[in-house]
Amino acid sequence: MLTSLTIYNFSLIEHLEIEFLSGTSAISGKTGAGKSIILDALALTLGGRADIDMIGLTKGHSEISASFDITKIDRVANWLREEQFLCDNDCVLRRVFNTEKRSRGYINGRSCTMHQLQKLGSLLIDIHNQHEHQSLLRQENYSLLLDDYAGATAICAKVDKIAKELSQIQKDIELLENNSNKLSNRLSYLRFQIEEWEALSVTHDEFDKLEEEQKLLSNSEHLLLQSQQLLNLCGPNTDKNIRDSLNEALSILKALSYLPNSLKNVSDLLSSCLIQVEEATYEIKIALNNLNSNPQKLKEVDDRISEIFQLSRKHRVQPNQLETAILNLKDEVKDLELSEQKMKVLKKRYETATILYKDQAQKLSNTRQLAAKKMAHEINLQLTKLEMKESELLIKLTPRSDSTYHPSGLERIEFLISTNRGQLHNHLQKVVSGGELSRVNLAIQIVAANRSRIPTLILDEVDVGIGGATAEIIGQLLKKLGRVSQVITITHLPQVAVHADNHYLAKKQQLSADKASTTLTLMNSTDRVEEISRMLGGINITEKTRGHAHEMLALAQTNMPKLS
Repeated sequence: MLTSLTIYNFSLIEHLEIEFLSGTSAISGKTGAGKSIILDALALTLGGRADIDMIGLTKGHSEISASFDITKIDRVANWLREEQFLCDNDCVLRRVFNTEKRSRGYINGRSCTMHQLQKLGSLLIDIHNQHEHQSLLRQENYSLLLDDYAGATAICAKVDKIAKELSQIQKDIELLENNSNKLSNRLSYLRFQIEEWEALSVTHDEFDKLEEEQKLLSNSEHLLLQSQQLLNLCGPNTDKNIRDSLNEALSILKALSYLPNSLKNVSDLLSSCLIQVEEATYEIKIALNNLNSNPQKLKEVDDRISEIFQLSRKHRVQPNQLETAILNLKDEVKDLELSEQKMKVLKKRYETATILYKDQAQKLSNTRQLAAKKMAHEINLQLTKLEMKESELLIKLTPRSDSTYHPSGLERIEFLISTNRGQLHNHLQKVVSGGELSRVNLAIQIVAANRSRIPTLILDEVDVGIGGATAEIIGQLLKKLGRVSQVITITHLPQVAVHADNHYLAKKQQLSADKASTTLTLMNSTDRVEEISRMLGGINITEKTRGHAHEMLALAQTNMPKLS
């Protein structure tokens, strides 16, 4: 619900702050300037295009802000949370203009785009003013009106959710399909590399062992010669060897008649050395037995090392890192195989969601078909009351020609009208005038009032071209509509104004040759009688006119027709 509107440095206004109340409010005045400013300011606050000359930037910048009570409007609160704006009981829309003809928008103090202002504004307020900001002229609002009337909000949400899910699944499938050839080629190549590795059967640490064996075989002849020389030095089979020398030294020590303490340690050391030499001799003999010159074996080892080297070069790693590289390839193969599996899962999900969408969308379509006839009939009854007897509104459901699963269902919904008998039905903007469109909207709002999504309705010129009893009916219906929505109407007729819960007076004053100001005042009961009298009698107001005004205001409190 719109609670207040604040304007700074707007055309004809330096500062104006208006507090709007719930129910039905009427705005009247001697000129249309003040009333136009209210509508223009609200339209700009909702993201409309700005006429800088109309704004009048005499002091460097202009600013407009509107405050809304959203405590009972869950969809607005949900939208604010989804768009990551602060969400409280109040919602403040603000628009600032500067001398460079640029504007900035704000929602609850945070900068926003004009599209965001327009989207949020469409959830908060519906302005009907000579084809400006009219929800009836926006295609997407037709389905909202019908679905609200049909009580199909829940199934609409299901259809919308499933359609969005289908759209996302389709995008995921297309992404996988676009990469499918690349993925398939990569997978084949990886599998070939792994098979090549497995065919080579390289075991853990094999390369390090092969390198050691290669060194041994390559140096076998030289090692045999040197090992034999070592054996000759250590073993007992030569005239001069380390073993005999150590035994001779020990014999000398044993032959001494007196062995001082200083030489006892030498004897121990030589005995230990003899033991070590004997063990070394034993190891040299074993090594000699195992050392053989084997050119054939060396060739086999060289060939095996060469095969492993070639494979490692393909993978651009060291031979001893080849095993880790192959494990990484196997992990990549698993991931690619998961992509193949994911494609199968996505296609299955798409098939399931498609069946569910068709089922839910058909239920929605059936509900709409039944509701469309009933709603159109009720709207046409209201049009008759609003002095549009020759008009007939038709709600048309046209199956969508494309094959996509649309979030709004299987059909496009249009509100068509014929304003004369025998005339073909056509789109509203091609047939009706501004005043007629306001009355058509009023008829629709009356029928849809109990399930309306728009908390605030603003009507301008709803009383154009009518008078008398029809104006009285419009006033009564607006008052009744104000019980379920906030209604603000700009009116020139006392028959409409008397039914308002609150009456504002728009007044323009010429302060000088080039300066004027406009005020908007909420009138008390006394002032209201004077304004109704002025609207009835013009310049010369008599007591009889005032009496008539009193009577009209009193009757307005008792006449309360039903909406349907």
